[in-house]
Amino acid sequence: QVQLVESGGGLVQDRGSLRLSCAGSGIILGNAIMGWYRQAPGRQRELVASITPSGDINYVDPVKGRFTISRDNAKNTVYLQMNSLKPEDTAVYYCNARFWTENYWGQGTQVTVSS
Repeated sequence: QVQLVESGGGLVQDRGSLRLSCAGSGIILGNAIMGWYRQAPGRQRELVASITPSGDINYVDPVKGRFTISRDNAKNTVYLQMNSLKPEDTAVYYCNARFWTENYWGQGTQVTVSS
């Protein structure tokens, strides 16, 4: 059974930091394009950061310089280090693993940044 389990969300003050983790089971995350998405209330889910099996990384402009995506293949886990958080970063954050013909989502973890 394939599972992606996110953790690390919570309540943090403006300019604080959090590190999200996405642990995989039943699949090898290192073989997937891994993405972190977020969805704020009333808004569509958006891609925040992604990392390919070869290590190519992309970020959306609002998080560049503040967020860092990384992967530990030995732990089958992907991380999102979030620094200098802002209230507009408040959202449910989802982990996604995309393979050639399959696509998997985690259950999401809430991140709330207070002003």
